[in-house]
Amino acid sequence: MIDLHYAPTPNGWKISIMLEELGLPYTVIPVNIRAGEQFKPEFLSLSPNNRIPAIVDHAPADGGAPFSVFETGAILIYLAEKTGRFLPADLRGRSHAAQWVMWQMSGLGPMLGQHGHFALYAQEKIPYAIERYRDEAARLYRVLDTQLGKTGAYIAGTEYTIADIACFPWTMTHKAQGFTLDDYPNIKRWYAVVRARPQVQAGLAIGKFVKEPFDEEARRNMLGAKAKEMVGRK
Repeated sequence: MIDLHYAPTPNGWKISIMLEELGLPYTVIPVNIRAGEQFKPEFLSLSPNNRIPAIVDHAPADGGAPFSVFETGAILIYLAEKTGRFLPADLRGRSHAAQWVMWQMSGLGPMLGQHGHFALYAQEKIPYAIERYRDEAARLYRVLDTQLGKTGAYIAGTEYTIADIACFPWTMTHKAQGFTLDDYPNIKRWYAVVRARPQVQAGLAIGKFVKEPFDEEARRNMLGAKAKEMVGRK
C-alpha cells in the first residue's frame, strides 16, 4: 500500500495518474495547501520543501521499513523502478525518458508556474514579468512540439513513459494561461491521445475534495509569504 499525500494540482496529478496507470493500491491523504497544511511538521517530515505531493511506500522492494519519497520526478522514477513499467530498460531509452522528465522538472513546470503566478494570481500585474515568462512558456511549448514531431508518438519515443506522465498535467493549464494547442499541432495530437487514456482520466478525478476559498490566507500559504516567514525557524 502507498500513501499519497496530495492536492489536485498539476504536480499532484502526475502521481495520481502514475498510480492509476500502474494499478497499485494507494490511499489518498489530502493536503489542503490553501489552508497551509503543507507546513505542518508531519508533512514536512516527508517533504522538507513543503510542496505536494509526497508518497510513503509501505512495501518497498528492499523489504525494509516504510519509505517516503518527495519531488515528483523522483517519485515517478521510484514507482517506475518498483514496477518495471513506463521507464525503458535499455540504456538509451531510459536516458531519453529521464532527460525529458528532468526537462519538465526544470523548465516546463517552473516556467508555466511563474507565468501563471504573474499573469493570473499576482495582485500587482507587472508587464515585464508577464512577458518574460509567457515568452519562455511559449518557447518550451515549441520545444515540446518539435520533439513530438520527431517521434510522431510520445515524448521519449514510440512508448508511453514517465516523460509523458510528467508533462501532460502541466499542458492541461494551456487554456487558463492563454495558449491554444492549435499553435502546436504535435502537442495537440499527443494531448488528445494521452487524455483519452482511462487511467489518466481516473488519475485526474482523484481528490476533487472541497478547496478553501482563495482568500488572503490562501494567498499567503500558496504564493510564498508563509514559506518566507518559516525560513530560519527551528
